[in-house]
Amino acid sequence: MQTVTMYTTAVCPYCIRAKQILAARGVSQIEEIRIDNDDAERIKMMEITGRRTVPQIFIGSTHVGGCDDLMALDGKGELLPLLA
Repeated sequence: MQTVTMYTTAVCPYCIRAKQILAARGVSQIEEIRIDNDDAERIKMMEITGRRTVPQIFIGSTHVGGCDDLMALDGKGELLPLLA
């Protein structure tokens, strides 16, 4: 299974939902990078993704996007192959 990395904050409902979706698809470990406590990580996330919102999800080296992007990918049946 691919490594999943997610930029998050402590109280983000979309982050929680994204984690639930990934867990339902068999992801048992997520490398979580909290940006609410670390301005350097926030800046890094924005430079890498061009986005300011969380979550920002990476599966392997692929930038999936946010929770809505993850849900759309799952709805098209493309999430599980990406995770494999």
